[in-house]
Amino acid sequence: MRIETRLFGEIEIEEEKIIDFKNGIIGFPDCRRFALIFDLKEDGTPKGISWMQSLDEPGFALPVIDPLLVKEDYNPYVEDKGLEHLGGLTDENLYVLVTVTATEDITKLSVNLKAPLIINAEERKGAQIIVEDDFPVKFKIYEILKAKKEAGE
Repeated sequence: MRIETRLFGEIEIEEEKIIDFKNGIIGFPDCRRFALIFDLKEDGTPKGISWMQSLDEPGFALPVIDPLLVKEDYNPYVEDKGLEHLGGLTDENLYVLVTVTATEDITKLSVNLKAPLIINAEERKGAQIIVEDDFPVKFKIYEILKAKKEAGE
């Protein structure tokens, strides 16, 4: 499938790379099909900020990041009933991302730890949920990322 995007121009998305968010995402209920766009490190893992590109609204893409890159102890409690439609989640197929909130002042860069994106990578199904834990909606990450870059991580 070829789509014209606002950020990446025309891109090719393989059908097996499409992630279905049955209920859309918070604030965008009609955006249900997404593709994850990222650069890989040498070990095959995404490096830094990636993008969840909507296939339903090609002008819309969300910056996302692995929460463990910025909060190593991130392990929110999630009720199984909210994720039943994703299929059986295991450590091997579970992929968690959080949205990045960018501002003109890069030092105010933050992530939303309260509403992670939960993805069953095997089934290519996702959901955005609000966790009960006391995580912030705006968790500042600029200094964390800066320190990791300086340390060569």
